[in-house]
Amino acid sequence: MELKVSTRSHAGHALVAITGEIDLYTAPHLQSEFTRLLQEGPARVVIDMSGVDFCDSTGMNVLLSALKRMKERGGALEVAAPRPAVRKILQVTGLDSVFTVHEEVPQELLIAEGS
Repeated sequence: MELKVSTRSHAGHALVAITGEIDLYTAPHLQSEFTRLLQEGPARVVIDMSGVDFCDSTGMNVLLSALKRMKERGGALEVAAPRPAVRKILQVTGLDSVFTVHEEVPQELLIAEGS
C-alpha cells in the first residue's frame, strides 16, 4: 500500500494529510516529510489521519519522534480525525494521552486552507 503525504502551511500552522498505511515500509517516507516540515519551523502541526487505514508501531514511533522534536522547539503536534483502528492503537498504547487528539480537523485550519 502506498502512503501519500500532503502538507499545507498557513500562518505558522501546518496541516499534514496522510492517506494509506503507515508501517515499516512507508514510515521512512513519513519521517522524511516531518524532517522537511520541521525545518520550516511551524509552531503547530496537525496531522489529518482520516485517510489512514493502518498504523503499526513503526508509524507510531515516527509520530512520537516528530512530537518530541516539536516540543523541544516549543511547538505542538496534534492528531486529528483518526479512524477507529488507529484510535484503538492510540488508546491501547496510551498515546491518546500523549498526543492532543481531535475528533476532526480543527475548523481554523480548514478556514485557513481556503484563503
